[in-house]
Amino acid sequence: MSNFFNTYQSEIITTAILLIILLIIRAVIVVTVKKIGRRSGTTEARANLIGRYVTVTLLLIAILIEAFILGVEINQISLVFSSVFAVIGIALFAIWSILSNITSGIIMFFSFPYKVGDKIKIHDKDYPVEAIIEDIRAFQLILRDDNGDLVTYPNNLILQKAVTLMEKDALDDSSIL
Repeated sequence: MSNFFNTYQSEIITTAILLIILLIIRAVIVVTVKKIGRRSGTTEARANLIGRYVTVTLLLIAILIEAFILGVEINQISLVFSSVFAVIGIALFAIWSILSNITSGIIMFFSFPYKVGDKIKIHDKDYPVEAIIEDIRAFQLILRDDNGDLVTYPNNLILQKAVTLMEKDALDDSSIL
């Protein structure tokens, strides 16, 4: 066992340093995202969702860097990534709508001018909506119209349509379920 540690001592130390650096970067980014979320008045659940996206991205970067640390050559990595990206590319083409909603959810976290409780009007030609925002999730907005009906609206469409703020913080505590 000590022979293993002696043989791979530099790789083990470099891996430990990599993990520490990535954990620090993750902590800084997650804290920053939560501060931005608090400042903009978004829910903690949305900030946690963005934190999970950051964690997954950093994990993928860590795996790539770790491969270099362990001595994998560029041509080996390029072969694996080209194969993986071919499969992922076909899968992503099939689920592009879901990905566009997730991307829109991330964009909305940082720049959406409306908050939970605001009454908005979505100027959609086919299905105009006037409702109160109850929740903003990764894939859709949860809206409650004047009749009390629950309406879900995809994030990618909300960024493509004109939206008017009707009333700021229209929700009162008695209407929250």
